Amino acid sequence: MDNSSILNLLQNAKKKTTAKAYIQGKIAEIHFGEGSKVIKLGDGGIVFGNWEEIKQVLEQHSELIEDYFIETDRRNSLIDLLDTKNLNARIEPGAIIREGVIIKDDAVVMMGACINIGAEIGEKTMIDMNAVIGGGARIGKQCHIGAGVVIKGVISSPDAAPVVIEDGVVIGPNAVIMEGVKIGKAAVIRAGAVVNKDVEAGEVFEGA
Repeated sequence: MDNSSILNLLQNAKKKTTAKAYIQGKIAEIHFGEGSKVIKLGDGGIVFGNWEEIKQVLEQHSELIEDYFIETDRRNSLIDLLDTKNLNARIEPGAIIREGVIIKDDAVVMMGACINIGAEIGEKTMIDMNAVIGGGARIGKQCHIGAGVVIKGVISSPDAAPVVIEDGVVIGPNAVIMEGVKIGKAAVIRAGAVVNKDVEAGEVFEGA
């Protein structure tokens, strides 16, 4: 996904607060709208949808509702999370992966990692704990992106070229890769390095 596609998607997206509503009451008599999914369970059920829409319906039909409990994991978010159910990859709990991300076969995304819209993760690449992969970044296959690494994206710098990391690259913990940088095949970036220029294939980069 190129810069313009990412920016257009963000500009045209509508903010929403995805909610799960556990409801005790006569929900069979209530229409929650086309944007909601209703699971009926006995005298109540569960409704999945945008909280602003669910809230309005609950207020309009308060006489049919005995009680309810709401769960949310975001507020006024522009982009949904990626549906990972059918990925042939290992995704650990607590990883945050937004829609528009491509994750290829046998990749591993560890706890706390954040991968933003438009990024691409190659085959058998590991994104380690708490790494941040910015929008539009392209990471090749069989790479290891260390814990706490920050790879800058194009969302905050829309005129910048995306980071490109070729196959077999190892990036040590807490390194920072600035926007527009290209890291050549099988290069090694030392822990804590700040990379603000291209790195040649096979190079060991000690950092600024």
